Amino acid sequence: MDLESVKRHLEKKEGTEIALSIKSMPSQVYESLILYGLHIDLAEPGRLICSMKVPPRLLNTAKSLHGGAMASLVDLIGAAAIATVGPPSTGVSVEIGVSYLDAAFVDIGEEIEVEAKVLRVGKTFGTLNVEIRKKTGKIVAQGRHTRFLGLPSNM
Repeated sequence: MDLESVKRHLEKKEGTEIALSIKSMPSQVYESLILYGLHIDLAEPGRLICSMKVPPRLLNTAKSLHGGAMASLVDLIGAAAIATVGPPSTGVSVEIGVSYLDAAFVDIGEEIEVEAKVLRVGKTFGTLNVEIRKKTGKIVAQGRHTRFLGLPSNM
């Protein structure tokens, strides 16, 4: 692929239909874009299991679940799992590692499951694992997530 083709692929120009559509979106739409349609199947201290039918908006050009969407699921569901153990804040991500174990070729509407398990929550950091799998049990991706929870106030 030549450089101009790469540039055209990445840049979304003003005045195009997609640019107008993006500009009309409300702020902070990203989480809703990823999480819309998600269901909580199990919630207990330190553990969440969620499921969702894979929507077309989360597929890449190869018609598999986009790696960025999976990393976002690790981030967002991981933060929610941290909240189940009660720190005052879910903090911010300081490290996310995702191992993509299988091409997640899914039919639109096929269900996936996301399980987050908190490994440890200390005074300033929380660490957890997140697994994304098809409903058949086949693991698609595994993520490791560390969050900075903030320093407690000395006041």
